[in-house]
Amino acid sequence: MNEVETPVLIVGGSLVGLSAAVFLGARGVPCLVVERHRGTAIHPRAALVNQRTMETYRAVGIEPAIEEAAAREFVQNGAIVSVESLGGKELDWYFRTINEGVEDLSPSARIFITQIGLEPVLLAKASEVGARVEYAAETVSLDRSDDGVVATIRPRDGGDDWTVRAQYAIAADGAHSPSRERLGIPMLGHGSFSDSITIYFRADVTPLLGDRNLSVIYVFNPRLVGFFRFSIDGQAGFLVVNATVDEEGNRSTAIGEDMSEDTCVGYVRTALGAPDLPIQIENVQRWSATADWAERFADDRIFLAGDSVHVMPPTGGFGGNTGVQDAYDLAWKLAAVLDGTAAPGLLDTYDTERRPVGSFTVEQAYTRYVLRLDPSLGKENLMPIVDEATVELGYRQLSNAVQVEDGDDGAQWEDPREPTGRPGTRASHLPIDRDGTPSSLLDLFGDGFVLLAGEDGSGWQDAAGRLAVPVTSYRAGADFSDGSRRFEELYGIGREGATLVRPDGFVAWRTQGGPESEGDALADAVTGALARR
Repeated sequence: MNEVETPVLIVGGSLVGLSAAVFLGARGVPCLVVERHRGTAIHPRAALVNQRTMETYRAVGIEPAIEEAAAREFVQNGAIVSVESLGGKELDWYFRTINEGVEDLSPSARIFITQIGLEPVLLAKASEVGARVEYAAETVSLDRSDDGVVATIRPRDGGDDWTVRAQYAIAADGAHSPSRERLGIPMLGHGSFSDSITIYFRADVTPLLGDRNLSVIYVFNPRLVGFFRFSIDGQAGFLVVNATVDEEGNRSTAIGEDMSEDTCVGYVRTALGAPDLPIQIENVQRWSATADWAERFADDRIFLAGDSVHVMPPTGGFGGNTGVQDAYDLAWKLAAVLDGTAAPGLLDTYDTERRPVGSFTVEQAYTRYVLRLDPSLGKENLMPIVDEATVELGYRQLSNAVQVEDGDDGAQWEDPREPTGRPGTRASHLPIDRDGTPSSLLDLFGDGFVLLAGEDGSGWQDAAGRLAVPVTSYRAGADFSDGSRRFEELYGIGREGATLVRPDGFVAWRTQGGPESEGDALADAVTGALARR
């Protein structure tokens, strides 16, 4: 049996696993990715990439490549609507464009790209930064060892099993995660509530679309409920069917029990409002609409991310994005522990910070599903809807690696349109100028810790230089210019104060005082953020 050693083993090489490999590699951590499928995605899943996810890709330099790939698949910035059928009555316009009202919240835009388009970009970057990706290889065991984890890998196309020894493992192996099952981690939430199908088909829908740029089309037809997405040329697409209604008015969510070609052609024609349109069925996938999250996101040196710890319906497009953001949070923490900058206890904050975000996002997707697609599930005890921008950008990450201020109410989220700058929140976007080049304040983050000081806080750079770990410092008016002069108010620090931003772009600490009185507090904040207290 061959044996391989690696700092980090990633089980699952789809969207989340490849993203984790990119984020780790960008921080100098090589890893091994093991994926049971034979290559990148062949079905166009997870089409919406939200602003926060694009910010993480921006931080590792692949935002332009992703935007280019997206433009090859979809006309960007389309609407999200509901219709009785594509060629029939329009019911509601949820967004006139998917970036409506959020353009000023981030330097990055929401885009539409499928995993078919996105995963090759991630694979190329992962390989560039030192990851090894093994396809057609199944992880048949994943166990803790005295000093790490050990896994047995079985080639799907024949050959001997081989062993991987790693210091840490990330299980990103999907909604039916074998890794989570082996660890005995239960799921909490609402369970499964629809036996749904996705029908991939070819048909010329351009006459039905007309000149409308529609990114997602919800269908509320007397006979079925679901949603469409179409290719850029209007010659192909997919229809998700979540529920049907028969001639007697009986509603059914057991759609997957009949996936015959005739039935699927009928569904597509009904949803299109085109009873005679030629339809070619290419593939049909059966899946369960579920809203659950794991009881814990880690087990010793094994960390779980993406669908393996939170499964949600597609309403809102939150699922894949939440998984990528799991990986981004975990990557900087693993890198800091592996290079000795942080104590191993920092890794405990992954579960503490990400599990509340996961459960919150699952509940938001579930509420949208009930209200938009299936009110029969019952509206009692639903979490009230929080707008999409808040779900994407406004969640807080709270743990003992964050210096929460006295009097903080412990809120799990805030409206990113009214940011407070308090610890635990995502550091807000602000257009700035550096050496005559326009950019975003967010472009200062992504490598190590960053200290931002107000205009009169010149001593903070000296204070940062005396710390035991590297902290890059910038002072408003000296190292960057803020034309709107909103920086100090936006971050709540005043002219003399400073704020400490973690490598993942979340605020760890802030003060309105100067370094003469708060220098020790900065050192303590850095120590706490690295779990070295």
